[in-house]
Amino acid sequence: MVSPYRSNSPFTFVPSRFLDFRPKGETERRKNGMDRRANRFDKVNSVQTTRMIVTSALIIWKALMCVTGSESPVVVVLSGSMEPGFKRGDILFLHMSKDPIRAGEIVVFNVDGREIPIVHRVIKVHERKDTGEVNVLTKGDNNFGDDRLLYAQGQLWLQRHHIMGRAVGFLPYVGWVTIIMTEKPIIKYILIGALGLLVITSKD
Repeated sequence: MVSPYRSNSPFTFVPSRFLDFRPKGETERRKNGMDRRANRFDKVNSVQTTRMIVTSALIIWKALMCVTGSESPVVVVLSGSMEPGFKRGDILFLHMSKDPIRAGEIVVFNVDGREIPIVHRVIKVHERKDTGEVNVLTKGDNNFGDDRLLYAQGQLWLQRHHIMGRAVGFLPYVGWVTIIMTEKPIIKYILIGALGLLVITSKD
């Protein structure tokens, strides 16, 4: 059998792995140190990646607010009060311009004392002669009566500052993820933990 290192040269070829004269323990310590530095670099890189993702999401959200003129450009339908037009779990895209609100438009509005906004249709518009201010009355398409029972006590109309935006588009059922995480917080925590673990342990 012929050695792979034999040649016609008067000099003997010795592989570089045989030329390491450092003690074995020192070599292992240096290797372990390099591994620890690499792990620290990966963790720092993962944290920076997470921060960039969060920052990018916030920037996109702020940009949407400026473009649409709505404080909440995207909302999720949480009830069946607007069926069959919009079903629970649909995502609505909102836009708020300076144009007057008209009867028949679908709007998302806040009610004093309630944290969750409501998406219903404008059924009546009332203009005050003394100030020219336009007030609106809303109703869910799938409800029997108007929304005055949902308004704050003694409130008969919605004013413009209550309106978050007009519905200009929608995606069906996509919002079910948000509904599930809201109704079952344990699932939200599991998903957040899994995503965090994936970011930390993933390597390029």
